[in-house]
Amino acid sequence: MIIENLEFYIVLAASLMLLSVFSSKISDKFGIPTLFIFLGLGMLAGSDGILGIHFDNPNLAQSIGTLALIFILFGGGIDTSWKAIKPVLKEGLLLSTIGVLLTALLTAVCAYYLFDVSMLEALLMGAIISSTDAAAVFAILRAKGISLKRPLAPLLELESGSNDPMAIFLTLTILQLIFMPEGTSFFELISSFVLQFLIGGLMGYLFGILLPAILNRLHLSYYGLYPVFSIAWILLLFGATALLGGNGFLAVYIAGIAANAREFTHKKNLVGFHDGLAWIMQIWVFLTLGLLVFPSELPTIAWQSVTIALWLTFIARPISVFLTLVRTHLNLNEKLFIAWVGLRGAVPIVLATYPFLKGLEHSSMIFNTVFLVVLISLLMQGMSLPWVARFLGVEESVPAPYTAEVPSSPLFYAALKQLYVQKGAEVIGKSLAELELPSEFLIVLIDRQGKSLKPTGSTLFQENDLLLIYCDSKEHFDAVSKRFKSFYM
Repeated sequence: MIIENLEFYIVLAASLMLLSVFSSKISDKFGIPTLFIFLGLGMLAGSDGILGIHFDNPNLAQSIGTLALIFILFGGGIDTSWKAIKPVLKEGLLLSTIGVLLTALLTAVCAYYLFDVSMLEALLMGAIISSTDAAAVFAILRAKGISLKRPLAPLLELESGSNDPMAIFLTLTILQLIFMPEGTSFFELISSFVLQFLIGGLMGYLFGILLPAILNRLHLSYYGLYPVFSIAWILLLFGATALLGGNGFLAVYIAGIAANAREFTHKKNLVGFHDGLAWIMQIWVFLTLGLLVFPSELPTIAWQSVTIALWLTFIARPISVFLTLVRTHLNLNEKLFIAWVGLRGAVPIVLATYPFLKGLEHSSMIFNTVFLVVLISLLMQGMSLPWVARFLGVEESVPAPYTAEVPSSPLFYAALKQLYVQKGAEVIGKSLAELELPSEFLIVLIDRQGKSLKPTGSTLFQENDLLLIYCDSKEHFDAVSKRFKSFYM
């Protein structure tokens, strides 16, 4: 039956994806988060929606969500600059660990008194909803042409990427506690926490530094094979880390950051490829989760969900942020903005499918509540972001364009040199990315047998290449030119 209607499902899937892409224009114009629109499209296509597609398979939804999170987290990591996040590393790690834990505990208090559940189930709900999604934040700010001041942008980026593994660990740990066999000790849970993050961190860093080294030495004939290799590498990392008992989500995020810190062949194209892949995954996971929810069931837990969303926004998140960042250099307005931008995204809804797999009694109630809280968070906080950024004065002011004429200087022209690659040079047969040249040493043009080549990361150097070099430091030029075993004019 499915094979006979394959064309119909292909058209349907393509139409939903195209609608998701076009709906981003609505986000640009009205400031509505694109993730909110993706969820809405999924609900409209579902059992209670216009298309009436019946989808009631939490196991499949959880599998799709897990696969999507692998590439979403790696895409976020490889698009993150280590130089940018290094100054805010302490604050980011505090928010993504202690901050997530405090948010989960405070949310659990509210959930315990709102629902007829045990404290462990309330803690489970708090853990599920504890992570944030800065991708939605920056999408809205970019649409409105707003850029944040220097400490905030990298801090929010680091927090959103690194707090997902913590939320996942808390969720799985609390599920283990709920179904914990007799004799399991608290010490074993703490040991599991340390081991998961230690193995995940080490595996992520190892695979992250190996990826550029391998890509630089592959010298593949077709560019299309490089993305294939990177996808396989990420999946291998996640699977191997999980088999060793580590946190695979943390591993792929760290691998992305470690890889971005180095130069490698087709780096710009691969970063762009994984950004597009992450968007595809976000669209599919939100459409799937939108299909999974039954809107007719939401009114029964509507007022409780609104209460939790308000508690999370105005109580739990601000308290966790201010307690976590109490001894940091951030000022009051910056802390207030960080507290406000705790938007929830794909991760909480994916995690809300985990109780189904364990057969938890209140699985449906937890999923519907989390779903509504995410919708409210995206709409309420998302649409107010530009106004809050301006009100708190955390928007980066755009400097006036510099129009003064640059004086002609012989030093500028002296910085351009011609350099020949001689026989026996160590660079022969190696790619530009593989050399990891300093940023002060720029190869502008390559003349090879009378033909001019524009150098890219995958360009291989050959004997007798004539290079046009721009370098504003004699020290760097002298040090690097020796590697070309060359003479210059």
